[in-house]
Amino acid sequence: MDSQLKHTRIYSRSGDLGETSLYKGPRVGKDHLRIAVVGTLDELNAWLGWTLAEEPSAEIGETLAKLQKKLFVVGCEVSALDPAKNSLRTVCESDVKVLERAIDYWSARVSQVNEFVLPGGSRATSALHVARSICRRAERCAVALLRMDPKFSPRVIAWINRLGDLLFLLARYERFLTHDRETFIKMRDAVREFGDDLIAPDDCDDMNN
Repeated sequence: MDSQLKHTRIYSRSGDLGETSLYKGPRVGKDHLRIAVVGTLDELNAWLGWTLAEEPSAEIGETLAKLQKKLFVVGCEVSALDPAKNSLRTVCESDVKVLERAIDYWSARVSQVNEFVLPGGSRATSALHVARSICRRAERCAVALLRMDPKFSPRVIAWINRLGDLLFLLARYERFLTHDRETFIKMRDAVREFGDDLIAPDDCDDMNN
């Protein structure tokens, strides 16, 4: 091992009582809603990295790599009580419009649907659906934070909302590229079929023998 290599201890023990620090702000509980939003955005970012490891199409991969960097910036804003005071980049209306233009672009490349789309398909497609669901959870946490703290920017919520829409479209387009047919379901049909057995009759006979 190189004797010149310096090691930095990764643990500080400062969070052992369940608290952490906001960006240039006070210490709060790790279950604080602001930390919940930051943590969920971090989880989403990690899942986008997982999705990239599943080797989606080049264009989608490039989009996901850009979104990962944007998520870090949004997370920094959420972690500060007063982002503008700390000279942090804040989500503005034009940032929401950027996502809306991306949504329009990808929406034009997939068929329009009126039914629910069942998640699934290739590994990359399925990973995108998981990312979409994590994004929706981040949105729910952000909504709860806004109700608790009126100073929290509603534009962050709008940005996360559009991101969820975009991830849904990316999942659909990735599935289209793999020539794997989507499975659609209507709620009326799902309700009618809800009582069906999960085991086929032939399988039941095999189990009884």
